[in-house]
Order: sequence, then C-alpha cells, then structure tokens
Amino acid sequence: MDQRTLLVVEDEAPIAAAVAARLRSEGFRVEVAPDGAAAIELCARLRPDLVILDWMLPGLDGLEVCRRIQAAQPVPVLMLTARDAETDLLVGLTIGADDFMTKPFSPRELVARVRALLRRVERERATGGPLHAGEVEVDPATRRVRRGGAPVHLTPIEFDLLACLAARPGVVHTREELLLKVWGHREGYGARTVDSHVQAIRRKLGAELIRTVHGVGYAIEAAR
Repeated sequence: MDQRTLLVVEDEAPIAAAVAARLRSEGFRVEVAPDGAAAIELCARLRPDLVILDWMLPGLDGLEVCRRIQAAQPVPVLMLTARDAETDLLVGLTIGADDFMTKPFSPRELVARVRALLRRVERERATGGPLHAGEVEVDPATRRVRRGGAPVHLTPIEFDLLACLAARPGVVHTREELLLKVWGHREGYGARTVDSHVQAIRRKLGAELIRTVHGVGYAIEAAR
C-alpha cells in the first residue's frame, strides 16, 4: 500500500524488531539503525520519508541526532521516549521533533501517528501558488520558505503550521484548531506544543510575523 521509507532508530533490538515488523505489515519500507551515528549516515543515504527516533541512545542521544538530521534535510521525526517531563518534551519540539510517543505505546497508535505525520507532509501541495506574509514567502508546492528572498529552513511541522496560518491571513486560529489541522489530533501535549512551534518559527522568521491573541490563539496579519 504505502511504499514510503521509514527509518527506525532504536538501540533495543527487540523493540526495534517489533516496530519494524508492525510497520512493514502496514506496507512501509523500513530500515533500522541501532545508534545515532548509523542513523545520520542512513538518513543521508536513504532520505527517508519519516524517522522514528528513540530519545535515549548510546553515544549521540536522540536530541543531537534529531538536530543533525534536521539540519541536513527537513524530515518528520517521531520521538520515542520513556521521559514524560513537559520541559524535556518542549526541548525536543524546539530542536525539530514533530511528535512524541511515551513508552510503552500501542502499535496501533504508532501506525496512526506515522500516517498522520506523512499526510501532513503531503498536504497543500496542490495549492495555486506561494503564500505571502510581509517579506516571507511560503510555497506549499515546493515546501520552501524565503524571507526577503533568502531561503529559511523550517522543519516539516513548522512549515505546515506557518502555511496553515498564512493561508488565511487575518484569521485567528485557536490552539485547538491548529492541533487538529496541523497535527491531525487534539491529544498529545496540547497548547504547549503549538506555543513551542510558534516560538521556533518566530526565531527563524521574526517575532513580528505571528500575532498572539491572548487567551485565544495566533494569526498572521493580512497585507495592507
């Protein structure tokens, strides 16, 4: 069915084997890396459609691996972690992770999260042309962003959040609406997830780009 390539980065062989087997049964092509160094090499060679990345790895930890692969190419990253402290998860979101699952997890939920992330990457490619917000240009067809003509790297989730806001300038989106439209679900880490990604976009494209509507959500101002 889905002929997309997934990279599973997990040092515990039984978990890696179980995750890979379940995803292969769903029709995905799956490669496995046992540590961070192997993950970075495989990611550069395979250019997977999505990376499932364990937080706690020998040598390079999951955060450093995520940072390095996102610097090389925008790819959705689903992190698997035994940590559930909110601060830790927000750090992961800030450096480029798109979603989290806390161990132990349901194989069915894992597949659902993978499909939701992949759908998000494909969304909006059929739109009529680039979107503009001030000096920022967002092109859904090529998934590229420019500020003042210069390219800016966004993670896949940052791009989709920005495109969602830019598609309806002046409209205020609640955090709940953004969670549903961009993440595809209302659960997870809620409002803090949205806030963390908005902060990341502001750092890259300017604090003035996205307006906070206190107690409601966010908006990109319509051009005058």
